[in-house]
Amino acid sequence: MGKKALMVVSFGTTVPRARRAIENLEARLHAAFPGYDLCRAFTSRMVARKIEKEEGVYIPSPAELLEQLADEGYEEVCCQSTHVIPGIEYEKLMAQLSTYRGRFAQLTAGAPLLQSTQDYLRLTASLLERMPRLAADEAFVFMGHGTEHPANAAYALVENSFRYHGAERVYVGTVEGFPHFDYVLARLHRHAVTNVHLAPLMIVAGDHAQNDLAGEQEDSWKSRLENEGYSVEIHLTGLGEMDAVADIFVDHCKQAQTL
Repeated sequence: MGKKALMVVSFGTTVPRARRAIENLEARLHAAFPGYDLCRAFTSRMVARKIEKEEGVYIPSPAELLEQLADEGYEEVCCQSTHVIPGIEYEKLMAQLSTYRGRFAQLTAGAPLLQSTQDYLRLTASLLERMPRLAADEAFVFMGHGTEHPANAAYALVENSFRYHGAERVYVGTVEGFPHFDYVLARLHRHAVTNVHLAPLMIVAGDHAQNDLAGEQEDSWKSRLENEGYSVEIHLTGLGEMDAVADIFVDHCKQAQTL
């Protein structure tokens, strides 16, 4: 039987403790594919370079890892992205994978976290199970990354999926797209909220979560909400730390499409 590799591809993070989210996803995927050798790649070269400089660990790009696997005689490669949406980073990954068609007997790729309607409903149901029961004057706000890519519409769909489950005071904003902070703030004002729970809607609770969401600087969401008179409670847990999220990725990997 030929050599088989399970290639788990993440954006990456320079925050070591945040990497436990990626490690959890890798472990859960590997447990579901025990006959495969587990391999890691990061799509962000900036993150990879910083890790190499500060920690002495080199993490390859997807293309570098694929080249290595081809050189080592792997016949089957299953690539599972841990990206949240099928945006710019995911499209870059798929472009790199496509150049390796024919280099392996079988090359497959699994979808990112949010692909089908069922993915949205599963994710939001799982998040609601973990969230505290909200009092009448409380709201829960998730911060996503956001992108100029059309896939940015996913964040509005996440919020609407919360509505489907009956959660009226759960809002989703993004750092680099729409819905933005001002949208979230308008919703809070409209519903007479005084206490806000803040959490990242990202695979890792990395730099954006530590700084843009929960930082002490005046432009963080925490500081801006406090300046508006809200009390704020922070929940710094990456989505990848949740086994329910890992289960979605496992299912996507099992349904991986041949390239």
